Amino acid sequence: MKSYRAVIIGAGGISDAHVQALNRSKDRVEIIAAADIDEARVKSFCQQHNIPRWFTNAKEMLSVTQPDLVHIATPPESHCELAIASLDAGAWVYCEKPLCISLAEFDRITQAESRTRRYVSTVFQWRFGSAAKHLKRLIDSGDMGCPLVGVCQTLWYRGLGYYQLPWRGKWTTETGGVAAIMGIHLTDLFLWLMGNWQEVQAMVGTLDRPIEVENVAMALVRFENGAMGSIASSAVSPRQESYLRLDFQRATVDVTGVYGYSNANWRYSIFDDSTDQEALARWKTIEQDVASSHTAQVAELLDSMDGNERPFVSGAEARRILEFLASMYKSAFTGEAVRCGSITPDDPFYHSMNGSPQPVKRT
Repeated sequence: MKSYRAVIIGAGGISDAHVQALNRSKDRVEIIAAADIDEARVKSFCQQHNIPRWFTNAKEMLSVTQPDLVHIATPPESHCELAIASLDAGAWVYCEKPLCISLAEFDRITQAESRTRRYVSTVFQWRFGSAAKHLKRLIDSGDMGCPLVGVCQTLWYRGLGYYQLPWRGKWTTETGGVAAIMGIHLTDLFLWLMGNWQEVQAMVGTLDRPIEVENVAMALVRFENGAMGSIASSAVSPRQESYLRLDFQRATVDVTGVYGYSNANWRYSIFDDSTDQEALARWKTIEQDVASSHTAQVAELLDSMDGNERPFVSGAEARRILEFLASMYKSAFTGEAVRCGSITPDDPFYHSMNGSPQPVKRT
């Protein structure tokens, strides 16, 4: 079995999940260094997690340590440049969501992947729980019939304190609001399960918070297979809940949680008068019970590295959610329905989620 040398860029709260995922990979990977612009924070982080080296300059760390794998856990505006720098340093990348702040940046990352023959994978751990993977196999088999209706709700709460970090609540540094930062997890799972989306019509609003970005977003989606769905994302809902419901011709499948799930969070149902009891028992049987987590996704990423194969949530699988977000925001700001594939490089929403002029690239 191959063993890899990993580094982490960013020592904020989410970085603990990355350390845990890497440590649970046991002999497959070793964390050799971490970097953060805040010296006190990165020193404390490395001491807490027994990481031998720390840096305040990420590019210096990449040059000195020459890692095989880089975990990026920094604010969204920095993701693109750090991902490309990591690829150029010869590493694969596991980057927090959203992967970058625009489709333009995503396509730059794609070019860097082609140039370096390395890959960037986005953190979408909701896809990697055993229950979601089981449901995807059932959908692909057609056993429950075609998908017809979907409901996707991310109802979370973030008070004023959450937005005190200087990069939060701003279009240029946070990409977008609740849809891009919080609802993105369940929305990605929803789009993956339901199939290719065709058209979206949306509204966004900023309620009860002095921020630039939206903290409520609602969208109606039509899929290529004819199914229809609704997506609601909120950061002003005191009773937090993440809820996904998919209605098929023969069954309803739903999951309720907040920040993740295990098999126990999922339910399979049939119509009261249905004779599908035997099928229902089969659909509900999931052989493993793997929770959605960074750990589950990192394990599969390491498998991809072993085989030198593109990891699951990268390339087109990662671009889907970013294009959907850009289209959703465009619909909300223009009041028009937006079709998949219609945002091209001459469109302002290709360069930023709120359609503002392309920002000046930082050096």
